[in-house]
Amino acid sequence: MAAGAGRLMFEGFMVNAWEVSGIVAVVAGVVGFFTVLRGSVFAAHAIPNGSFAGAAGAGLVGVSTIFGLGVAAFVGALGIGLLGRRGRHDAVTALMLVMMLATGALFVSLGNQYEPAVYALLFGEVLGVSDNQLWPTLVLGLVCVAAIAALYRPLMLSSALPEVGEARGIGAFRIELAFLGVLALATAMTVPVVGTLLIFSLMIGAPAAARSLTDRPGVAMALSVVLALVVVWSAIAASYETDWPVGFFVGTGSAAVFVAARLWQAGRERFARRRRPRGRQPEGLGSVA
Repeated sequence: MAAGAGRLMFEGFMVNAWEVSGIVAVVAGVVGFFTVLRGSVFAAHAIPNGSFAGAAGAGLVGVSTIFGLGVAAFVGALGIGLLGRRGRHDAVTALMLVMMLATGALFVSLGNQYEPAVYALLFGEVLGVSDNQLWPTLVLGLVCVAAIAALYRPLMLSSALPEVGEARGIGAFRIELAFLGVLALATAMTVPVVGTLLIFSLMIGAPAAARSLTDRPGVAMALSVVLALVVVWSAIAASYETDWPVGFFVGTGSAAVFVAARLWQAGRERFARRRRPRGRQPEGLGSVA
């Protein structure tokens, strides 16, 4: 009986769930690495949640939900980038989030959208992905990864060594706008699958855990993708077996991976301190005369 259930987990509609969630995890791992590195976590929370307004507006006028998500995500990213240039980035991000959520609430109240549709936008419906959604998700995912590959060097310099980047002619504002655009595109492709509330946990939990496990950027990005895949595929398997929401397992799995990585990092640092020879001061600290 268990073997039969296991076979069914990899047949029929479940195949689309495994494939599309894998695409989402790869994009979340790659884009999320720079989101954490650049300290853009709040923006990664605001843009997907704010894009809810676009989806609700698309339903109101009868156009594609993906189109509405994309427009709202890019408007939100552009607003955060432009308005945050001369003001407090976090304040601008918060105001954009509140404005877009309020607009989304208005669109929902004006339309005839029913509760399951709103729930799907918030929490996704990875187990209900159709063949028509698979290929657009793949294409948009490849575009996101290609964009990060093209921007990799200037993104690294502007994130880790902004002064060096400026000296080499890398404009911080242009790179910020370009990255927010990639983040908006990632939002448009992932929200229909895992929802506005869960892409944030998938895009932050695994990359933050990877940064705790290694200081090497390339290794950290690869590890971020691997951890995101483990989280989302484990969530699908657990949801299939228990009939509990996939979102519950994605959220708790992301948090568990992050906590485990931080505990491992703390243990490694404690072990390194114990091995340090007695009487040897940490590098950079001199005696006080």
